[in-house]
Amino acid sequence: MADDNGTDKGPAVGEQDLEAAEERGAEEREGEEAAEELTEVEQLQSALEEAKDEADEYLDGWRRAQAEFSNYKKRQRAEQAKIRELANANLLRKLLPVLDDFERAMATIPDAMAKLSWSQGLLMIKRKLEAILETEGVEPIETEGEVFDPYYHEAVTHEEMPGYEGGDIIGEVQKGYVLGDRVLRPALVRVAKDAAASPAEQRENGNNEGEE
Repeated sequence: MADDNGTDKGPAVGEQDLEAAEERGAEEREGEEAAEELTEVEQLQSALEEAKDEADEYLDGWRRAQAEFSNYKKRQRAEQAKIRELANANLLRKLLPVLDDFERAMATIPDAMAKLSWSQGLLMIKRKLEAILETEGVEPIETEGEVFDPYYHEAVTHEEMPGYEGGDIIGEVQKGYVLGDRVLRPALVRVAKDAAASPAEQRENGNNEGEE
């Protein structure tokens, strides 16, 4: 705007204030927009963190469920194997008396009849039965030269026997068998016991105890 002398004095004061106000308004709007954008970013970040935490929680739950299911399947397989083992042991145990009968029958056959076909047939059946038991892991319990063990042996008699110490197995009455670590049937055995002291030995022992 020019005065009467033609000099340009610039925009009026009101116009300057208006421009300044518009600039301040623009700056405020920019600040508000920036603040809104920042708030949105923070909200998105917060939502993302929550989603990640939720995903981690679901993942942990899935892993726990998977581990529990895997352990459940292992327990089921172990229980099924245990059931099969028990059923197998029971079946094999029922075959043992049959093997006993064959052994008794073979033991009573006279030597003159041992070569006959029917005798050889009995022997063949006995051997097949023994092979089946051996294939299934059944083994006889050792008794000859062994010391009595209540886990594997069952004492039928306790006898004084020269040449044997107390607890030594004198003879076998019936064979025992094991399936792995499981005893299918203990061996029936005769067990030696310590010889009783004679009256003279008893008197001597009594005198020795009195002197002490």
